[in-house]
Amino acid sequence: MTLLRAFIALEIPAPIREAIQQQTAALRKSADSSLVRWVPAGNLHLTLKFLGDVSTTNLPFLTQMLSREAGQHTGFSLQVGGLGAFPNSRRPRVIWIGIHAPEELSALARSLESATRRLGYPSEERPFSPHLTIGRIKQTTSPADLQRINTALESTQVGPLGSAEVTAVHLMKSDLQPTGSVYTRLFSAPLSAPYIQ
Repeated sequence: MTLLRAFIALEIPAPIREAIQQQTAALRKSADSSLVRWVPAGNLHLTLKFLGDVSTTNLPFLTQMLSREAGQHTGFSLQVGGLGAFPNSRRPRVIWIGIHAPEELSALARSLESATRRLGYPSEERPFSPHLTIGRIKQTTSPADLQRINTALESTQVGPLGSAEVTAVHLMKSDLQPTGSVYTRLFSAPLSAPYIQ
């Protein structure tokens, strides 16, 4: 049985990914890669459901489920902008860019959570909080370095970065390489109707 690490996500358009890189360049320079594992621009995505290790024999069930669930939701638009950290900027573990979206996004995430639970995948314990992870602080970071990251976060302003039209959801796989994760799209399911502005 072959296992692959999989998740369900929305893709972020290249112009927004590039804008994120530009607006966070100074932050990435002051909190360099010795302190933070920065996510490459090409890997930025909005995770709707992390599945973990998935047997390749389960892929047909996942793609059928994804098509069915996606078909019950209409397209919508996301606004991207703002900067923050989990759990907070004083004790940052994850650095993120904000997502502002209509109720359709939360409804889609809830329906995928419910459908994957029926297929036997564990439920996410934390409530859905849409964001783009741009960096993960290393576990070995000292209190002094955490303070440095906190200062860099507080001095960085990230304004509106643009909007993205969401017309499909994607089943992705993640391959962990020495240079970081490589993401590959396995399947895309269109939402039921295009977004109309």
